[in-house]
Amino acid sequence: MANWYSADLHFGHHRIIDFCKRPFASTAEMNAALIANFQACVRHDDDLWILGDFAFGRAEDTAQFESWFHSLPGRKHLIIGNHDDEAVISLPWASTEYMAEIKDGDQSLVLCHYPMITWNGARRGALQLFGHVHDQWPGSRNSVNVGVDQWDFRRVQVSDIITRAAKLPLNKHWHDVEHGNELS
Repeated sequence: MANWYSADLHFGHHRIIDFCKRPFASTAEMNAALIANFQACVRHDDDLWILGDFAFGRAEDTAQFESWFHSLPGRKHLIIGNHDDEAVISLPWASTEYMAEIKDGDQSLVLCHYPMITWNGARRGALQLFGHVHDQWPGSRNSVNVGVDQWDFRRVQVSDIITRAAKLPLNKHWHDVEHGNELS
């Protein structure tokens, strides 16, 4: 069993292609690429954490939301994002929360749709994973954007996240809120 992380899939959201300059000619092409990328690695017994904004549409699109949901492999967990309405939240997720604290191997993680300046365990090496800001900000040394716009429309594992985090700069506000942290 493995854990996989992603955010900001925005299934069915035609305007996200222009907003984020996604390289797709249509939402159908984008949706198919996301599903194929996830199906290529995520196994049935893996945990897939979606950190918000799973799909975008109207309440009457429930059948389409269900189709996208069931096309993705694994036990799916939703960290609720700003575009996740009741039709998305009511899908048969293994869990739905606004924020979660989990362990992936030895790594403590705090999962939230939104980037945060500090979080529980931040001074003890816990990484914060987020989405929401799409292609605008990759994150910092201890807070990493796991959105599909940052990861070539793919899901990622904690080893990839740790590798990227080590290459990112320290958040410029870190010392304003966390004194004496080992990251400096």
